[in-house]
Amino acid sequence: MILTTTNSIENHKIVDYLGIVTGVAMNKEVLSMGFSMSKYYTKIQNSIEDVKEEAFQTLQNNAAKLKANAVVGIKVEIELTTSNYAMVSVTGTAVKVAI
Repeated sequence: MILTTTNSIENHKIVDYLGIVTGVAMNKEVLSMGFSMSKYYTKIQNSIEDVKEEAFQTLQNNAAKLKANAVVGIKVEIELTTSNYAMVSVTGTAVKVAI
């Protein structure tokens, strides 16, 4: 599946717009601060990467349910809650492109 932040795909014609799709994921553990800030920042970074990957997988699954072979106009939002949970939301438009 083609994923892009742009609204078009070079050398591919969009033949059908199938709808807006979203993938949302949140980490399962609280990121507690310890004595080492560098370890804390590394935990946050790793957590965000894992959660972002899960959100993108959900986005692709939702697009596949619509029989899409691409998602265009992707926007990624990352939020750290006051409880130190990392949440990622990925939204885009599911499309069918001529390959």
